[in-house]
Parts: sequence; structure tokens; C-alpha cells
Amino acid sequence: MQAANSAHGDEVDRIVRAWGQELPELDVAPMQVLSRVTRLARHLERARAEAFSAHGLEGWEFDVLSALRRAGEPYELSPGALVQQTLSTSGTTTNRIDRLTARGLVERRPDPNDRRGVKVHLLPPGAAAVDGALHTLMSHEQQMLSGFGDAERDALADSLRRLLLPLDTH
Repeated sequence: MQAANSAHGDEVDRIVRAWGQELPELDVAPMQVLSRVTRLARHLERARAEAFSAHGLEGWEFDVLSALRRAGEPYELSPGALVQQTLSTSGTTTNRIDRLTARGLVERRPDPNDRRGVKVHLLPPGAAAVDGALHTLMSHEQQMLSGFGDAERDALADSLRRLLLPLDTH
């Protein structure tokens, strides 16, 4: 892969130039942004997998545990809230809770406000795993963004937010 500051640009520049030669009538300008987002997503997925694995977690485990951790004291949510926050189905969430319970990372507790309800509670080993994974992940992500100043990072975040907002509402 070529360096971003080289005279010939990056791999996306090469791809866009090639399409421009092969199909000059087609506007491939969106590739300038979206192909880079795709490539960035692949790098981020690798960094996340590495961070989670270093703490004995898979991505889905991190998703569930982090939803519970972000909930604040007493670090518990209903299964329905976990479905919403992890964008998974009810059946998938039940299976995930079962597996995390078997690993001693969470437990089911009766919902004090609903006799038929259950809350999923984050246990100390689950909190330690998710906290460790998040620290490792943030180190990777800080490195990925190290070439940006605060204002540049904020501008990039704002631009990506504008791109995603209409897509996330569907």
C-alpha cells in the first residue's frame, strides 16, 4: 500500500484513476470518500478484534457487556433493552445472555419492579473484561487518529455524523 502523502496518492486514488480511464462517463467521485470509509472500517474491525481477543472477548460479548457497563450502577438492563442497544433479535440476545452467564460474566436477577421481569446484571469479571478491552481499543483508535488535531478530528466526526444520520433513521 502506498503512503498517503506519496505523489501518487493512496490505493483509493489509484482505483478512482483506473475507473476514470475505463469508464470516463461515470462519476466515481463518491469512491473518494466511501471507499476510504470501507477501508477504514476494515482496519477498525481488525483493531477491535485484537482488543477484544486480548481480554478474552468476542465482538458480540463486548457489545453486550459494554451496554451493561454504560448503563451505570447497578450495571443492569432488561433483555429488551439489550436487544435495542445491541441491534440483535430477542432469540439472539437470550442465547448471548445464556453464554455470558455460563462464563460468569453476567447473571440474571429478578426485576424488582416487575415480578415477571428479569434484569441482566454485569458481574465483576465481566466489568473487568469490558473495561480492559475498552482501554486497549481506545489506545488503538487514538493511534489511528494520531495524525489529526482536535479541530480536525471534530470536523471529521461532524462530517461523518451528517453522513450517517439519514441512514441510521431507516
